[in-house]
Amino acid sequence: MIVKLISVSGLLAVLLRAAILCFLTIAVGGIVFLLLVARPKHLQQETWLRPAARLIRLSALGLAFSQLLFVLTNTLVLTATTNLSVGQSLGANYVLAAALAMSAGLTLFFWPGGLRDANLSCLIPAGVMIAALVMTSHAASRMQDRFALCAITTVHYVVTAAWIGGLPFLLLVLKNINDLDVVAGISRRFSKLAQVSVTALFLAGIGMSLKYVGSWDAIYGTSYGAMVMTKLIFFGCLLLLGTANFFLVRAMGSHLSDADTKVSLLRFAEVELGIGITVILTAASLTSQPPGVDLPQDRATLHEIVTRYALRMPQFSSPDSKELSESATEVGRSAKADGRKLPPAFVPGDPGLGVDTPADMAWSEYNHTWAGVQVLAIGVFALLSRTRYFKWAKAWPLLFLGLAVFVFLRSDPENWPVGPRGFWGSFAAPDVLQHRVAVILVIAFAIFQWRVETRKVQSRFAALVFPAVCALGGIVLLTHSHGFNNVKQSLLIELSHTPLAICAVIAGWSRWLEIRLPQSNPTRRYLAWVWPMCFILIGLILLNYHEADKPLLAVIPRAGMHASVSAQPWDLRLRQ
Repeated sequence: MIVKLISVSGLLAVLLRAAILCFLTIAVGGIVFLLLVARPKHLQQETWLRPAARLIRLSALGLAFSQLLFVLTNTLVLTATTNLSVGQSLGANYVLAAALAMSAGLTLFFWPGGLRDANLSCLIPAGVMIAALVMTSHAASRMQDRFALCAITTVHYVVTAAWIGGLPFLLLVLKNINDLDVVAGISRRFSKLAQVSVTALFLAGIGMSLKYVGSWDAIYGTSYGAMVMTKLIFFGCLLLLGTANFFLVRAMGSHLSDADTKVSLLRFAEVELGIGITVILTAASLTSQPPGVDLPQDRATLHEIVTRYALRMPQFSSPDSKELSESATEVGRSAKADGRKLPPAFVPGDPGLGVDTPADMAWSEYNHTWAGVQVLAIGVFALLSRTRYFKWAKAWPLLFLGLAVFVFLRSDPENWPVGPRGFWGSFAAPDVLQHRVAVILVIAFAIFQWRVETRKVQSRFAALVFPAVCALGGIVLLTHSHGFNNVKQSLLIELSHTPLAICAVIAGWSRWLEIRLPQSNPTRRYLAWVWPMCFILIGLILLNYHEADKPLLAVIPRAGMHASVSAQPWDLRLRQ
């Protein structure tokens, strides 16, 4: 059990950190909203105040619970991989920080009056929660400029909470208050607060990037730099949405009777919140990686990146499954059956070492190529369906069926129908079971979305399933755990996955806006073309996916042929 926990501890740490950041942002943002944006006369609007206070309290409770899980997980991993006892581990800095955050969170949850009479004293537990988070940040671990970096990090957390954390409460105001004068006043004050927050966030981001990234080559040569650039792209998206909201808020003063303006503001705020949470999750992924400035070695050079992703013919030929090396799971099972001991892994919790041969890489590239073909077809058909000349193209969701069949056949080559393990026996492996379940979900999703596109299902909620799945899929790609066995090779693969995640998130939220905006808003017409183009880009990126700097067909071992692999040193990497 402990070994399995250690093996997923990286991903679990990212997810728990993400939960802590999200709960903190909403709890602190709600307090700032009540104190600075909602004036006293508006606090009497029970229709929005009661759920607002409940959201702050539940977020504070969620923060306390997430911190508890974070302490338990880290302590178990620490005691299992070192000689430290539980008592010694509990004296670590992360335990003290979690204790402060839990105390502050529980204080807000049990606040007298349920926070409906929020006052300045609420800022005390809010400040304690932020201070606890700063204690476990990169800033607190630096030997130089620690105080300045902690101050910048604190500003970063505060303004993020004021802007992104305040959005759920602005949504509550827009949904529950019908008086457009009140809505306009609150919206203008929040707009001013957001402008100040954006400016402070931009300046704090520059300061942190100078200290943590350090140089231009670290931006594209390290995972930390790549994730910083991802945050910057999403920050640009937020600025576009914020600009749209700014003009909508200003327009509310000239024609308050126009209810569509209020609805448009509500829809843009929904997407702004969704992308804002995505940025927070990206930040959680950043905390799991060392800053780029601390990795002067093993950086990917610009030449290596260009060489790896130079345009060349996709991999349309696949090696035979018999040429593939054994997975780490199979290696461990064989060693156990033979009574052999495997050498310890470099990373605690890894199941063992496997070899990624040229055949393994060619198999992976072939899979990505045909997945790219199918996603590209989905994007093209979806684009054609936006016009009135290709009504038959509305069947584009059924193309996901082909993707499901392909994943079923190719995702697990050691299992039926490709490998030696039988159909029922394959379900005993947890990772294979997950792939099988994913195939079933893709099939169900394809049929469901086809019914939505052809208006056989006309529920507005049903139409939102597709954009939600796209946005969630992008988030999953962004928050995956990063490899430590071969930093450079992991980065080179990640440089193709990150654009996929960005396109998926943009596709999801652009489709969301297309559905949710009022018919009178002209932006809907442009958004109808954005998300299909994102799918086309995803398909093209997959078509140009490479795991080697040269075509692999010439170096794959064949029966009766000599394998010329001396031209490139193939890396030992974990195959799970």
